[in-house]
Amino acid sequence: MNIPKDPVILLSFVNTKLRDEYPSLDDLCLSLNIDRTQLEATLSTIAYTYNPETNHFISV
Repeated sequence: MNIPKDPVILLSFVNTKLRDEYPSLDDLCLSLNIDRTQLEATLSTIAYTYNPETNHFISV
């Protein structure tokens, strides 16, 4: 799957997928063949981090 490159659009894409389709970030990354470390690094550039309790990226 081709995921968005722009961090803000990527944030929206990932949080929507987590809300609607995946119970965890690991499941999303495995299913979409996304490198979790790279995903988290990209979203950290706009000050977002993954919160496993709410299963979405939140502003830090």
